[in-house]
Amino acid sequence: MIYLAAFTCIFWFVVWIDATIGMKKITKLEQIPINKKTIKHNPLLSIIVAARNEQEHIKGSLQSQFSQSYPHIEWIVVNDRSTDQTGVILDQIAEMEPRMNVIHLSALPSGWLGKNHALQQGFLASKGELILFTDADIYYEKDTIAKALSYLYQEKLDHLTLAPNLKGKGYWTNAFVSFFLFGFSYFKRPWKSNDPKSNTAIGIGAFNLLTREAYLHAGTHEQLKMRPDDDLILGQKVKRSGKKQHLALGQKNLSVEWYPSLMAALIGLEKNTFAGLFYSYLMVLVAVTGLFASQIWPYLALVMTNGSTRVLYAISILLLFLSYNQTADKMTEGANKYFIALPITAVLFIYSIIRATILTAIRGGIVWRGTFYSLKELKK
Repeated sequence: MIYLAAFTCIFWFVVWIDATIGMKKITKLEQIPINKKTIKHNPLLSIIVAARNEQEHIKGSLQSQFSQSYPHIEWIVVNDRSTDQTGVILDQIAEMEPRMNVIHLSALPSGWLGKNHALQQGFLASKGELILFTDADIYYEKDTIAKALSYLYQEKLDHLTLAPNLKGKGYWTNAFVSFFLFGFSYFKRPWKSNDPKSNTAIGIGAFNLLTREAYLHAGTHEQLKMRPDDDLILGQKVKRSGKKQHLALGQKNLSVEWYPSLMAALIGLEKNTFAGLFYSYLMVLVAVTGLFASQIWPYLALVMTNGSTRVLYAISILLLFLSYNQTADKMTEGANKYFIALPITAVLFIYSIIRATILTAIRGGIVWRGTFYSLKELKK
């Protein structure tokens, strides 16, 4: 038992050191000055939004984009078979905003996920030298685009993705969001995406900004037809094609209500949890075992062990907090106050993995945005 305790301690020490060094390499967008010289040729930016049943947020999100200080923008908003008032709202907005073009889709071709097809259609209608894929519920501060373009040209990037400030309603929703970001950070090591020598790549659906040339070079969404994690895979394809990519922190510039409730988060993760584990039951077992051993067992061990073993697990929990502070608390505002709930949120995340896996197996696929996609198609 003491060997497991020692290994856990060493593991979290390495994660803490890695995260401490790594997060310093990620720029905060609010610290980027707007440099008009770097964007003096005033490139046209095409902002592409896929919207399905987004009547609650779509108007506020678009209005925050229309108020951007950077002027040379066109919007292509794709209404992806919405069954609520999204289409009506978009048509009303388009009447008042000449820079916006609305595309209404009524059918989904076979072999495509709805969102990916909508983004592809938006791209085909775009004219910009630069392409920004963003979600229909993201809220922008007025200088977000100007700062992002300044950073893109300053660093000579082909792809810039921003981490937004994720919000939820209620303590447990926010605690779960914070835990998700913690796991994402130490597992994916997003700071490595800024290292051109590393194969690690990233893309975040809230803000994926690319040069048109880089997007075409990556194969567009034609190469992502059946990927529920299209944003992440797009980032991988861009970097592996030899393009330069960076992640920046945009918590002061972008915000989104990730999920309105804890149950909504669990339902939302049904679509991509199993996909993130490569649709492999072995990987599910590895993930569940690893989460339990590293983030639940240390707390249980405090009351179930004694002597040196207990001391090592106490140190492991301290290192766990330091790692959490260096990742989750940097990826979203105020995450540290949810650390006390970590063993419970770890249990909830294990439950979400098992739940998504079982439901996908029973259904033979996933349901996303009201459409069923078979596991056979997804694996292909």
